[in-house]
Amino acid sequence: MKNRYSNQEVSTCAWFRDAAENGNAYAQFNLALLYKRGKGITRDDEQAFTWMRQSALQGIAFAQNHLGAMYYNGMGTTQDDAEAVFWFRMAARQGDASAQQNLGLMYRKGRGVPQSDEMALTWFCRAAEQGVASAQTLLGEAYAQALGTRRNFQLALAWFRKAALQGDASAQLNLGLMYRRGHGVLQSDTQAVAWYRQAAAQGHAAAQRHLGVAYAEGRGVPSDLERACSWLERAAEQGDADAQFNMGIMLSNGYGTGKDENRAFAWYRHAAEAGHMLAQYNLGGMYAHGRGVERDPQQALAWYRKAADQGAANAQFNVGVIYANGHGVAKDEAHAVAWYRDAAEQGDASAQNNLGVMYANGQGVVHDDAEAVRWYRKAAEQGHPLAQYNLGGMYASGRGVERDPVISYMWISLAAEAGDETARTNRKLIERRLTQEEIGSARLLTRRWRAAHRV
Repeated sequence: MKNRYSNQEVSTCAWFRDAAENGNAYAQFNLALLYKRGKGITRDDEQAFTWMRQSALQGIAFAQNHLGAMYYNGMGTTQDDAEAVFWFRMAARQGDASAQQNLGLMYRKGRGVPQSDEMALTWFCRAAEQGVASAQTLLGEAYAQALGTRRNFQLALAWFRKAALQGDASAQLNLGLMYRRGHGVLQSDTQAVAWYRQAAAQGHAAAQRHLGVAYAEGRGVPSDLERACSWLERAAEQGDADAQFNMGIMLSNGYGTGKDENRAFAWYRHAAEAGHMLAQYNLGGMYAHGRGVERDPQQALAWYRKAADQGAANAQFNVGVIYANGHGVAKDEAHAVAWYRDAAEQGDASAQNNLGVMYANGQGVVHDDAEAVRWYRKAAEQGHPLAQYNLGGMYASGRGVERDPVISYMWISLAAEAGDETARTNRKLIERRLTQEEIGSARLLTRRWRAAHRV
């Protein structure tokens, strides 16, 4: 379909063209904008670039800034960060606030110039002092995150407030987060929600997510799971991965909405494909157990592996279990040990226990009772019942540690009290072989352990 223009648009374009061809820099700039926007003339990025460059070469600052943006985006010309920086700098030195902000962003990102938070701060400050709300927000972030300067929550708060009062949604969100965390201001969930709400009303996805979480947790507002779900869904539909993950949680549990594992699966998948580690883990679980999707061990492993590669200890543990049992993959005990170790070294108690089992049985690793005891103990000290039982068994038989029936009874008692049925049964058998004095000593050790661990 051909573009249709009003007579006024066509005549305006003709006037700018006549003036531009006669060398008028402002007409060249305006003609470039018409080509760029397709107003009164067919849109043509190459013509827009040509006329913008002519205006910029005559020293028009806002043309120089636009030209820098065209180089940055590869609009009408080959993408070139160095040229973008050159033109942003030309305009910034003339005091163009937008160019000053753009130059600051180039320094922050290290595009076309060596990365420098200090230089970014300098240019953000110049633009912020001219009242540019987005630059004020960027300056606030620099002070809040110690980017190119020392962390200063008071200055961050001041700049966020200036931008927020101008209606900048990102600043409103950041101001809400300052109140939520009590950074530079008296902590107030109510104030946090008030600022989240202003940003959320403008369609800011992260603000919508934070508002949804506030309703879910009852922070600053009465708990309302239906409203929580409504705000989270708005953010999720904009592609916010955290909100998509949260929608998966809401739907899989029926919080604020009907339980719907098919929809939960769909939201987890959106977030997982965006690289969200916890969504990848939960998606793996849905494939593993056939929830919201047909059971698929290979897909379960694939998604657990993605989360594991990002460092998720519970996913690393599950990958270990899959390799140990050969679910959807060839059984490989050495691989299982490697994944258990990754999770165990992060403190995952189940992985520590399983790694202990592998050492005790010589599965995928050279048999080593002392190493088995070491890993059982790490998990047992975290209150893992099976590890406590296993550690008790090592003390009972003197494997990897000096035999000690009293300490054995202590660990098996702790496991029994935590609900391990095998431990409950064996504790009764062990009691028959101990003296009353030994039982008393073991019970004292048990009480001391519980007190020390506040169990």
